[in-house]
Amino acid sequence: MLPLFQSVLGVTVTGVLAAGAVRAGALTLLAGVVATLFGSFIVIVGGFPYLALLVLFVVASVLATRFRFEDKRRQNVQEGTHGERGVTNVLAHVIVPTGLVAVGWALPASLPTASTAFLYTSALAFGAADTFASEFGVLAGRARSLLTGKVVTPGTNGGVSALGEAWALVGAFTTAVLAGLLFYLFDLPVPPIGTMIFGVTLAGFLGCQVDSAIGETLENRHLLTKGGTNLAAMFLTVLIAWALLAVLGSGLG
Repeated sequence: MLPLFQSVLGVTVTGVLAAGAVRAGALTLLAGVVATLFGSFIVIVGGFPYLALLVLFVVASVLATRFRFEDKRRQNVQEGTHGERGVTNVLAHVIVPTGLVAVGWALPASLPTASTAFLYTSALAFGAADTFASEFGVLAGRARSLLTGKVVTPGTNGGVSALGEAWALVGAFTTAVLAGLLFYLFDLPVPPIGTMIFGVTLAGFLGCQVDSAIGETLENRHLLTKGGTNLAAMFLTVLIAWALLAVLGSGLG
């Protein structure tokens, strides 16, 4: 946990960034408030690398959302009315990372710092992979059902394309590399760099596939909302990352 001065600085930075996102139309006002609350907890308990990684994820998501936005609007697959993200979207992507930071702080013997960093990064790697796959994949012009292989309209829940899958891999890999750099610069323990990059990238990419499967089987049947699908897929991504970390020899205990 950060000392008082750094905590105040972290909360201030979080609030300013969230206010900037609201002003820029990237977040609704309520989403900005929620982001400030969760972000403040993350930076106080986890430290600046955790906040920085979350901020980079948000920035990348906004840029991806606004890429060729008018084309997405014409297809009726745009995020929000003007590309803004609401409170449901924010909660779906911040609850799991915040929970990991909280568990790592409260139960360090069960979830060591290096493992917390790995799982936290994997959760955000899924978020980046899913966002990139969605925002760039809908521009591919064609898509197929992940589960049946049938041609579907781009933007359909469960629909994937080669372009979207490639961008999913880019999102997960970039998150892994940036996290490794951030944790190294702040001298925080992480698993071996090979484990970190390979494991996080694979977990994030697989989590993106899980999200598509849940979207096709549950969201299309109105058993889950989009936010519920994202939240469930992120939680399952963390379980995948946990298993990978154990298999790759780093363990969690």
